[in-house]
Amino acid sequence: MKYSRRNFIKSSSLVLGSLPFASMANSLHQNRKIKVGLIGCGGRGVGALVQALSADPDVIVTALADVFPEQLDQALLLAQKKDSVRVDVPKERQFLGFESYKKLIETDVDVVLLCSPPNFRPDHMEYAVSKGKHIFCEKPVAIDIPGLKRVMDSVKTAKEKNLNIVSGFCFRYLQPNREIMQRVLGGDIGDVRSVTTFRCGGENTVKPRLAHYNEMQYQLKNWVYFQRYTADLIVEQTVHSLDYMNWIMNNKLPKSVFATGGRQAWKWDGLGNGYDHFAVEYDYGNGVKGMHFGRQQSGTDNRNSVEVLGTKGNVEVNLMSSYKIYGDKPFEYSGTANNMYQTQHDELMSAIRSGKVINDGDHMVNSTLLAIWGKISAYTGKRISLEQIFSSNEVLSPNSDQFSWDMPEDKLEIARPGMKSFI
Repeated sequence: MKYSRRNFIKSSSLVLGSLPFASMANSLHQNRKIKVGLIGCGGRGVGALVQALSADPDVIVTALADVFPEQLDQALLLAQKKDSVRVDVPKERQFLGFESYKKLIETDVDVVLLCSPPNFRPDHMEYAVSKGKHIFCEKPVAIDIPGLKRVMDSVKTAKEKNLNIVSGFCFRYLQPNREIMQRVLGGDIGDVRSVTTFRCGGENTVKPRLAHYNEMQYQLKNWVYFQRYTADLIVEQTVHSLDYMNWIMNNKLPKSVFATGGRQAWKWDGLGNGYDHFAVEYDYGNGVKGMHFGRQQSGTDNRNSVEVLGTKGNVEVNLMSSYKIYGDKPFEYSGTANNMYQTQHDELMSAIRSGKVINDGDHMVNSTLLAIWGKISAYTGKRISLEQIFSSNEVLSPNSDQFSWDMPEDKLEIARPGMKSFI
């Protein structure tokens, strides 16, 4: 596929859309069990597995895959505690190793949950789509532009095959957010002039180095701190806020990005090689700007908010707390908040049952792009245009099949703005 600016810019809909579902194989799901396999048995993976079990009484878990045997064992135990009758994972369907994802996907599972570190996502998604599997994939969907282009191809193929792809951008599955966004995209605040997002909190937990760990094992246990596995915190965590911005902008991409960031509270010679804070300006042209602030610094105040200024009103969202519109058409959400993580799986299984398709592919690609774009601008200290970012050929991580426990550690240095070159 030839890539261009136009390939990235897709129109997104507010309500998760459904399309005619023509596949004969998928229509069988109305009358039989839905078999689910989990790739990546860490905490988020186990959560997704339990939510899949809760989404449909005829979901069964039939396969697990991970690189750490203790994580696979723990996932199996917790799934059995949820519902032992619907967990059928004998030893021959417990797969270990960096190529275990292929073995799981090659079984007769109907749905794969892709919950490994994000550097593996392009490989896992590509293989799952090639084998005709429905997908739940955690965010982000890539850590560099070459990987993101592969995901774009997978999304295109999934559409052609009528496969469901539900992404881990969970804010889109929270009812208060949907209520607010229905009004914003419906024009209640007029034309959007600016969007400001904050995602500020403490540091991630550091998992101890056990005596038998080599450097590679230790890094994978603490993958959120290393560029090889996650790119940086803006790509791994605060990308949620950028997805909200992308939602407000109706999946339109900015013309350029200007960012700053650094490693301030974290020790320079401490764990990992990422930043602990970012501030990014997204320039959409015609004076329309998006601003994003994110940090992970212990002892600081938390903030998870979205503010939108329109020509006829403004929005203030404090996520999981308050949702308000001021202006010509004021609104305040007063209903209850659903469990957005559970809703993701409820809607995925319902789509499979009903013969319809959810494909989050276009917005999950563009939201991940915004994060990678901001990271590279902050690292280089340069304003980066859409054409420039799309030309990036920097690869942060080898393919899954090239991983092994004795491969060299992540040697990427902490970027120094003005000294880090655009690749």
